[in-house]
Amino acid sequence: MKLTTALALACFGLVLASAPASAQNADDAKWIKRCVDDNKDEKQTPAVIAAYCSCMTALMDSNETQSVSQWEKTHKAEENKCGKQSGWVGK
Repeated sequence: MKLTTALALACFGLVLASAPASAQNADDAKWIKRCVDDNKDEKQTPAVIAAYCSCMTALMDSNETQSVSQWEKTHKAEENKCGKQSGWVGK
């Protein structure tokens, strides 16, 4: 396993552990992991990517079928909010 992937997964675990229990579930974890994987080459720290993905997942409807990467293309306000909140440089 590459070091960056391991760091991203570790940060992802920290994000989930710090989130309120009612706000997280297995489906959210699946979407956050996919988002982290989709953004691994975006030149951001694993912690920033995990925070961004967690924020975006929290804003999405629980019945959403699009991935975060698809959803963010049509939800710029949410993308900007989560980019700023997570410390994403360039979003």
